[in-house]
Amino acid sequence: MKIKLLALIMLVAGLNAFAQTKTRNVVMISVDGYRWQEIFRGADSALFFNKKYHHQDSAALAGKFWDKTASARRSKLMPFFWNTIASKGQLYGNRDLGNLVNVRNKYWFSYPGRSETLCGFYDEKINSNDYPNNPNENVLEFFNKQKGMEGKVVTFASWDALSRILNRDRNKMLVNIPGERVTAGKLTDAQVLANELQGYLPHYFGTSVRFDAHTYALAKAYVLANHPRVLHIDFSDTDEFGHHGEYDSFLDGAHYVDAMTASLWNTMQNDPFYKDNTTFIIYPDHGRGTGDKWTSHGTSAPGSNETWMAIIGPDTPATGEMKNKSQIYQDQFAQSVAQLMGLKFTANHPVGEAVKSVFK
Repeated sequence: MKIKLLALIMLVAGLNAFAQTKTRNVVMISVDGYRWQEIFRGADSALFFNKKYHHQDSAALAGKFWDKTASARRSKLMPFFWNTIASKGQLYGNRDLGNLVNVRNKYWFSYPGRSETLCGFYDEKINSNDYPNNPNENVLEFFNKQKGMEGKVVTFASWDALSRILNRDRNKMLVNIPGERVTAGKLTDAQVLANELQGYLPHYFGTSVRFDAHTYALAKAYVLANHPRVLHIDFSDTDEFGHHGEYDSFLDGAHYVDAMTASLWNTMQNDPFYKDNTTFIIYPDHGRGTGDKWTSHGTSAPGSNETWMAIIGPDTPATGEMKNKSQIYQDQFAQSVAQLMGLKFTANHPVGEAVKSVFK
């Protein structure tokens, strides 16, 4: 009897521990194929000064992103990361310091990487970007099942495969992909304009992808109009410009993601609904190769399994750049955001354990 009573007390204590978090809303931001090297070192001199990888004016480009030291270069490239997250949140993945972040999957490309991150699970069967609807439950649909959160979990993606990765056919969540307009409810003027604008630029990367600025405009307009509890944004400019071998545009894409993240953070911090109760977590789906192989990823481009993670919110210590030698994996992110919301993510598959250091 005493053993049963002790077990019950421990269970209640565990549930209370989850319930005591301050995070009530989560923003998850994926930056497709963005390397840890640029996060922690800034512009890569081997690529930056190789003219075959850029078409912009060299002097103007140097003024934007070049400096003598890595610390100055990374601050120029990602000012929000290094001025705000580095002082109020955490940055993981500087391999120069032995702080390691990796995908656990063996494929090192987009669908498997995103599935691992969002499901908290590496499924070996998911081995193609053309893979059909994901049979594995993800943390977003888990959130969408919680009382008070139904219909308040939304995704805006620059790549159309997110509809399959998140299996919106199964869970009926709002997953907005290229070519689709937001139609639910009475639209604000900002939403009408965001819907319209995505039709006014050429399909530079093909019809399956849209520029991140369009995805961001749709997402931010939706946030202002509807105040979702969980917002998932999937950006892809960095990966697309990388595949095209345009290093200058790759850097621009990263710089703009930093700026859009800053704008969204500041907007939410000035909104009573989100202020001081919202956690942002930012990460890629995979890394990229180095040298001439920087344009690619997958097993043919060594280093593509090397990633990073940034997080800022009321329950995360302001440790800044993580300098301890450690190893975390992307299948741990889903459980981490669930526990920051005071929940334990369970699904139709095993789930990676949370990253303990993101909690106070």
